[in-house]
Amino acid sequence: MEFAQKQNLSHSPSVYVLDLISEVGEVAKEILLATDYGERPFQPQPALTGELGDVLYSLCLLATAVNIDLNEALTITLQKYASRQQAKGHIGSSSF
Repeated sequence: MEFAQKQNLSHSPSVYVLDLISEVGEVAKEILLATDYGERPFQPQPALTGELGDVLYSLCLLATAVNIDLNEALTITLQKYASRQQAKGHIGSSSF
């Protein structure tokens, strides 16, 4: 991504995948905090927006590092889910 290149933030895919996992963990933490660890209904807090942005950024960096077009990947996934829904009545990879 252009921003990362300008900031000299180029890393290997393994660094990006670990960063992505870390950021997803921060999203989970925000949801736990927003529910008082499941004690009250979920009410999104402003910090969640930033954490989801961090996840998206990390995913984009990973995709760029491994030469994957995320628009194409999403299109393929949506087609796969539509086919499963039509064939099996759900989008899961196995019966449940």
